[in-house]
Parts: sequence; C-alpha cells; structure tokens
Amino acid sequence: MRRNRTRSVHCCRCSSSLCEHGSSGTWQGGYARSGYFDESLNLFQKIKLTSLQPDLDTFLGIIHVCANLAALQQGKEVHEDIIKSGLQSDVFLGSALVDMYAKCGSIQEAVKVFDKTPKRDVVLWTAMILGYAMHGCGKEAVRLFEQMQSSGTIPDEVTFIGVLSACCHSGLVNDGWQCFNDMSQLYHIMPTMDHYCCMVDLLGRAGHLDEAMDFINRMPLKPEAAVWRSLLGACGNHINVELGEHVAQRLFELEPEKAANYVLLSNLYAKAGKWDGIGNVRKMMKDKKVKKKPGCSWIEVNRKVYAFVGGDRSHPQTENIYAMLETLSGKIKEAGYVVDTSFMLHDVEEEQKAYGLFHHSEKLALAFGVITMSPGIPIRITKNLRVCGDCHSAIKFISKTVEREIFVRDASRFHHFKDGKCSCGDYW
Repeated sequence: MRRNRTRSVHCCRCSSSLCEHGSSGTWQGGYARSGYFDESLNLFQKIKLTSLQPDLDTFLGIIHVCANLAALQQGKEVHEDIIKSGLQSDVFLGSALVDMYAKCGSIQEAVKVFDKTPKRDVVLWTAMILGYAMHGCGKEAVRLFEQMQSSGTIPDEVTFIGVLSACCHSGLVNDGWQCFNDMSQLYHIMPTMDHYCCMVDLLGRAGHLDEAMDFINRMPLKPEAAVWRSLLGACGNHINVELGEHVAQRLFELEPEKAANYVLLSNLYAKAGKWDGIGNVRKMMKDKKVKKKPGCSWIEVNRKVYAFVGGDRSHPQTENIYAMLETLSGKIKEAGYVVDTSFMLHDVEEEQKAYGLFHHSEKLALAFGVITMSPGIPIRITKNLRVCGDCHSAIKFISKTVEREIFVRDASRFHHFKDGKCSCGDYW
C-alpha cells in the first residue's frame, strides 16, 4: 500500500543525514541508502576492525540496514556497540533502534529502548506507535498515542498514519474515526492520501464496505490506486463480487500493468467460486503481458541472511529442506491442516496446486530454520509480499508441531505464531 512508503519517513530523516565528509560512515551510509544491505553490513564489520570509531551517522545507517534485512542478531550487536560508544541516549538512535527492533519482530525490545530513552520527541513516539501498528497491537498504539498527547508532544501527519494503521489491523473503527477527526479539528493537519487510504482500509477490513465506498466518494482528493486497492482487498475478504468488480475496473484504469490488482480480483473470484472470472483475469494479464512479482523470503541464521524464492532449489541444503517440508506436511495434515488451493490458479490439477503451495518461499525459509536452528529458538522470516492464506494456516499448525514461536513479517504487518495461533487473530 502507498502508506507503507510513508511509514519510513521518520527513519529516513534519521538515515538520510549520513555521510559528512571524512566520516567513518560515508561509504557505509552510501551502501545503505542505495539498497546494498549486505555490502553495508560487511563494510561495517571492516570499520570495526580499524582504528576508526563508528559515529552517529554510521550507526544510523547500519541500524537501517538491519531493519530492512530483519537481521535481529546483528541488530542486537550494533545496539551493544552503541551502548559501548556512550551514544545510547541519543533520541535519533533511540528512534532508529525502536524501528529496527519492531521490524525484526521483537516488539518487546523496541518497548525497552523506548522506555530507556530519556528524551522523547515526535519521531520517537511515532516510531513506537508504528511498531505497535506493525505488530497488530492496536489498543497499545492508541494508548501510547494518548500518553503522547498528555506529555505535550504535538503529533504530526506520520503519527496519525501510525495510529490509523494500528486501528486498521485491530478492527478499532471508532478509535480510527476519532483519530481521523481529531487530526484536522484539534491539530489542524489536513488529511493526505495516506490518511484517506488508512480509513478506507479500516472500514473495509471491518466489513463496512458501503461506508468505505461512500467515504471514497466524499473524499476531497481524487482517489489514487492505493485507495481502490485497499477496498478491493476488503471485497475479497468479505466476498462482495459486485463491488469488487466495480473497484477493480477503477484500478485497471489507473494501473493497468500492476499485477497485484489482478491477483486481488482473482482471489475474490476464487473465494466466490467463480472460476470463469479467474480465467478472464488470467487472459487479461496475458494480453497485457502482466507478470506477477515473485515471492521472496529471508531468514537470519547464525548472523547470516539467507533468501528463498518459491520452488527454490539453489540452496546447498535443498534436499534436507524439501525433506523437512515433506515431514512437516505429513505432521500438520495429521493435526487437521487442510490445503487451501483457492490461492492457486484454477486450471492446475489439485495435486499440483498443493505441491506448489507447500513450496512457497516462506515455507522453504521456515523449513531451513527448523533444520538449522537449535530447538526452542524463535524463527523469524521476512517476505516481500503479503503471506497467502494457505501459508498462514500451515504456519499456525507448524508452530504447534515444532513447538516454536515463528515470526513472519510480510508486506503489511507482523504475524506472531505460537501454539497453533497467530497474533493477528486471523484479522489481516
């Protein structure tokens, strides 16, 4: 969603000030900002072996890298280096660490950093609110927002995006409306497209589809694609084909080449059992040469980050990974798991669908974690796309079968699986 880009605004404020001439963070910061995260980590390790002392800019850059890679262990080591340097009280570093821990799946550590940072500005408060939002802790986010107001800190537009997002993932419709109205009435902040998108998402997830459509029609801004995409996703969740087709048409006019729009409509048809509709969507994608973005998942094991794509067989331990998948598949089926093939194309045989689903990138990363990490250690996975419903169901069963906590960060939020349940309560 468009608003996800805005979530990083404050973190960018922290990291974009890198690289004063001669700073130890000049090249490292350049790598980080350019997306060369592995190179940035390697360079940071080299800096530590020299006489150069990592400075504020260097730490900000490397924290940003750890957050993007969900490299929790390396992030913790950087945090230790910050403490040794005496910079742990810096509010910029505090905000960056809160963001990093939240994105690495450790909301408890994020809270500890927040509580220990003596000076709290709007960036730090917002980072913590966004962290709660990412983990589906809506009530905690709203409560923290109220504390922020009581402290005298004035929220900004990013703060409100955080609160609204938290309400979205927790179904707090009344709190969301209160926040949205207070933004303009109390703080004189005019809603941006991101805020409107949050509200449509909030109403849609809660099943208030007509209210969401009416909200869009009354928007003073011309709705962008992200707004319509939020509503289309909600139509899929609540199986409203008529409205979904209307919304999809708007999306195709705005973004005819974006695969996610077609996937959302296809998923709606699948849930409604309209197989002809799925065929039409596939034909449109073929005619317009639209290709779905491949799913990719990352997992950190022994301070190294490993990446997997769906059906990946490039890893040295491929045979062990697939053998573990087969074992896990058998065990969770005995426990009651049933493959949901509605997330696969309709003209593929059922057996092939099940095979393809169980080789999604997050399941491969999970199997690798099970065979390489000591029993009991939580497994943390990051995915570039939204986790599909079948993977979500399977991982719930796997968490109970292997007796581990499993954290999955997808394109929209965190899922904390434990004892066969997920922190989202299947509200996502």
